[in-house]
Amino acid sequence: MNLRWALQALADTHGLDDPQRRRLLALGGAGQEPAQLARWLPRGLAVVAAALTGLGVVMWIAANWDTLGRMGRFALLMALVGVTGLGAALRPGARPALGLLAFLGIGALFAYFGQTYQTGADPWQLFALWAALGVPLCLGARSDVLWAPWSLVVMVAISLWTHAHLGHRWRVEPGDLTVHGLAWIAALCTVAALSAPMRRVTGAGLWGLRSAATLAVVMVTATALGGLFHQDVAPHYALGLLVLGVAAVLAAQRHSFDVFALSAVALGLNTLLVCGLARFLFRDMRGEAIGSLFVLGMVAAGLLAATVSGVLKLSRRHATEHAQETGHA
Repeated sequence: MNLRWALQALADTHGLDDPQRRRLLALGGAGQEPAQLARWLPRGLAVVAAALTGLGVVMWIAANWDTLGRMGRFALLMALVGVTGLGAALRPGARPALGLLAFLGIGALFAYFGQTYQTGADPWQLFALWAALGVPLCLGARSDVLWAPWSLVVMVAISLWTHAHLGHRWRVEPGDLTVHGLAWIAALCTVAALSAPMRRVTGAGLWGLRSAATLAVVMVTATALGGLFHQDVAPHYALGLLVLGVAAVLAAQRHSFDVFALSAVALGLNTLLVCGLARFLFRDMRGEAIGSLFVLGMVAAGLLAATVSGVLKLSRRHATEHAQETGHA
């Protein structure tokens, strides 16, 4: 419950007048400024302003497409990237926001280049080049403000690469296992690059890792489900279970533990297991649907309960070990 609401309810219960109500709120700390607000609010506003400015420039160019010449559009986008990149290098305090603006400008520049000259390149190549050129910005800023959108660009590039190498169709066939497997490896490498052991090099925080992990789990789970519901179960399903199982073991280790990432992996694993049981129960079923649904519901509930219990135990254990080591230190 919100603290202010709780205090207001307590004041209503005891019939406090206005001075007494204000005194209660002051004692409860509800009227005080949140901790770290003065530090994080300007940074948050700067990041939002950078994102809106970058998108605004792109929309402004699109709105004035007929009045701006080709060189004018290129000059504006290149100036955006150059000025914001220089500002990020010279102003450390504004580096994440200006770096994000430069990163968006790079994407807009490549999008406009591909639309103008029709190079024949597949879309995944533009996204891959965008991600590659964004790496120096991310390493320089050392902030999730850049690493989180960077992970999204990388995952889009991987998905578009998969689409291109499947004949420009979204499909899951037994013969496509190599393509999907390479895509999964690329996604997992992205997650590993943003994980805690690599933090000294990348400077990435929790949200960069969580963004990449969530997108990778969605990719693996969706592809494995496609293999499960193929006419004959494709090997993608078994491989998806194996990949998520290994990922869960790695995410549970103390040096790489993150409750959000582990929960995402566990959710994907539970989804595959429950859907696999559903296919088994309802395959060539003749009657007894209620019994099968009951079994499916009980297994799903049991898996969910066991997963939540296991994640919470791991979280408490790692927190206790960290506290003990910190106390000894």
